[in-house]
Amino acid sequence: MKRRDFLQTAAITTTAMAVPSILSASVPPPTKQKPLKIGEGTTILFQGDSITDAGREKTRELPNSGSSFGGGYAFLAASSLLKNYATEGPVIYNRGISGNKVFQLADRWQKDCLDLKPDILSILIGVNDYWHMRNGQYDGTVEVYEKDFRKLLTDTRAKLPGVKLVICQPFILTGTSAVDESWVAPFAPYQAAAEKICGEFDAIWVPFQKVFDEALKHAPASWWAPDGVHPSMAGAYLMAAAWMKAVTGIQI
Repeated sequence: MKRRDFLQTAAITTTAMAVPSILSASVPPPTKQKPLKIGEGTTILFQGDSITDAGREKTRELPNSGSSFGGGYAFLAASSLLKNYATEGPVIYNRGISGNKVFQLADRWQKDCLDLKPDILSILIGVNDYWHMRNGQYDGTVEVYEKDFRKLLTDTRAKLPGVKLVICQPFILTGTSAVDESWVAPFAPYQAAAEKICGEFDAIWVPFQKVFDEALKHAPASWWAPDGVHPSMAGAYLMAAAWMKAVTGIQI
């Protein structure tokens, strides 16, 4: 086995061994947060920024297609959904785009959400709303983030009244190449806003920050997300496992 392949295999194996204890400590059991039902032909859409994008191809953007999903948590979660619900035949899309903030989701929402008519819509958004403001590329605030996010979901519910929502907690890992402790206090209100909106829309909450905080008991931050924002293979696996447990009650 080549050294690179060995290290990749070791990363997944080590993570898989730690995942049950991490999830049991960080993701509510199904009795506290009722899993969503995935029936015949259910359409599921993953939306967000680069963490969801994960290098997917953006020409064909096919459902249930590996190249159209990239190499991140959405690919791994979709793979698990297709395996566990093979008889139901779900139709799953990834439409995350690197660098996006909430207003950029809204700018492309007709094509990349409403036209797809998802039954389940999962959104992970927020780190760029803070990061790009921090580095001077954006003049938004947490108030703008919350207002834009709420309007996006209000408009979505108006046009897709039956859609089930999944809100993923934006997260950071400090002590990494891009993120230090100075991020924690100013980023916390963005996380609080996402959780508040989740409650308002009776959505499923995927507590990624809590998951990664628990994961740090098993391996350093660089193992899970080298720059503190974009997950490694191990981090993507952990995210997919957390998403599956929160949304479906299935542990992978």
